[in-house]
Amino acid sequence: MDEIKGTALVRLLGLAKIPMIFYCRPSVMNINDEEMTLKIPLTRRTKNHVGSFYFGAFAVGADLTGGLLAMRFIQKQKQKIVPIFKDFKADFLKLAKGDVHFTCRQGAEIKALVEEAARTGERQNIPLKITASVPSIEIDPVAEMVITLSIKVKE
Repeated sequence: MDEIKGTALVRLLGLAKIPMIFYCRPSVMNINDEEMTLKIPLTRRTKNHVGSFYFGAFAVGADLTGGLLAMRFIQKQKQKIVPIFKDFKADFLKLAKGDVHFTCRQGAEIKALVEEAARTGERQNIPLKITASVPSIEIDPVAEMVITLSIKVKE
């Protein structure tokens, strides 16, 4: 899935099933078997009362980044595998005063998890580290999130 196709699919998902995703206007910046980077722009829709990125928009970005990377591998399976997130932990390090880029670099681990779920039919879990940065302003992360991806073959 290339970046343009990925962005179109994400926005279609938002329009059809999860309006919050569409509201935030995410764009896929990079996706391959190793990592994914997604951007959510800092706009009136994603700002909080102090003009920085809103907590809820961080949650949307982390969810999509981990979820889309997982879906890349799930779609290659013959069985129907359903992903869900079990928990969410976030450390906010700095105010995000620009477009936020969310990155997950655990593609190989996710691929192995999906293959194990398909092979055993049992629920599998993995904590995914999502890093948020504002590259237009600085290199350091503005937030680090850990979400636990839980997948299982649907019966």
